[in-house]
Amino acid sequence: MKNYIVLGLIGFLFVSCKKEIKDKDEVIQNQETSFVSDQNSSDSLYNFTYLPTSTTKQIVKHKYYTLSYNEKFEQAEWVAYELKKEYLKNGNYKRPYFIEDPSVTTGSADWRNYKKSGYDKGHLCPAGDMEFNENAYNDTFYTSNISPQDHDFNSGIWNRLEQKTRYWAGKYNDIYVVTGGILKDSDKKIGTEKVSVPKYFYKIILAKKGNEHKAIAFLIPNKDSDKSLYDFVVPIETLEKMTGIDFFPNLKNLKSTKDF
Repeated sequence: MKNYIVLGLIGFLFVSCKKEIKDKDEVIQNQETSFVSDQNSSDSLYNFTYLPTSTTKQIVKHKYYTLSYNEKFEQAEWVAYELKKEYLKNGNYKRPYFIEDPSVTTGSADWRNYKKSGYDKGHLCPAGDMEFNENAYNDTFYTSNISPQDHDFNSGIWNRLEQKTRYWAGKYNDIYVVTGGILKDSDKKIGTEKVSVPKYFYKIILAKKGNEHKAIAFLIPNKDSDKSLYDFVVPIETLEKMTGIDFFPNLKNLKSTKDF
């Protein structure tokens, strides 16, 4: 009788192990269907394949976007997030107040640094990209997700680029976005915490089809412009040299192109 019990237990464990392996395979297959399966998961593709390097080692992960905070300049050096076609909704949520990011260990800049500075509190991950969920929308109002932007730039060419990014999300169904300011010691400073005012902002959009990737990168001066967006397309390598950031360290031979 004891032998039957032991054999039964061994059989149960064998079946359980096979099921666990099968479940893990299913998770991997599900992750490969999009850029991000679960942005909070420590083994997500989001945390491995697509995140840029950080020059500060202070990476902050929110549910729908991740950033690398640079205390020296009191803002993120980059913000990265996935934008799916299904995210493109008008939530019509009440606009919240900007608050400091509790996840930034050094403390993100107070919004009052921007008061009477002459600069907008410019979103890096746009609130308009996160209207599919009220919590996601509200999370974009952390001060770790803003940078001083010229008003005409923010409401003009930068807004045009944000709208174009949403167009690409609809076109490709699923894109990956990295954006930030070019942070330099020579930048103008505002507020008591000396928040840097970038002279340029960049945005990189990555699309995936099967195992193939394509990207387009922009570098735009922080001022009004009526030029075409395509006048500001640059190689990703240009941004990497300016920032010291490797934007897609796990994607070898990735080339950016105007044909996007």
